[in-house]
Amino acid sequence: MKKLLAVVSVAAAFPVTAMADNIGSCGWGTKLFDGQSGVAPQVLAVTTNGTFGNQTFGITFGTSGCTQDGTVKSSWKTALFIDGNKEALARDMSVGSGEALDSLALLMGVEAQDRDAFSRAAKSNMARIFATDGTPEIMAALRQVLADNAQLSRYTAAL
Repeated sequence: MKKLLAVVSVAAAFPVTAMADNIGSCGWGTKLFDGQSGVAPQVLAVTTNGTFGNQTFGITFGTSGCTQDGTVKSSWKTALFIDGNKEALARDMSVGSGEALDSLALLMGVEAQDRDAFSRAAKSNMARIFATDGTPEIMAALRQVLADNAQLSRYTAAL
């Protein structure tokens, strides 16, 4: 029960992250509400796509701005890993290596040639990343550290 509450609380803490990908990039709703931000346009776009089934049709047949080569991504596994391994991650980041840091890199899909740069960036920004104890704040800080690094910026989608 305790783990279920942790999962729900972590998921509830990421509404902005989740909303960023709710619409997708195709379907009539996406085209109709293109460029608008906020809850209402997102809900209306998703409702439009769902009500008329046009996003499903578009993905299936490559119409309405949809493609068939998209990838579904989620950061909930990363959030749960960070939440359950904060102390070990902080320790590993402080020295720039360790099992928890390696596991995080693997979970985030950091390629082998970028692992050293990932470890160096984590070490040099450890105080910034762990400025607070909250998982959403840790993820946001790590996302910003990666975004600021030209070699590692492509891994921000995993957070």
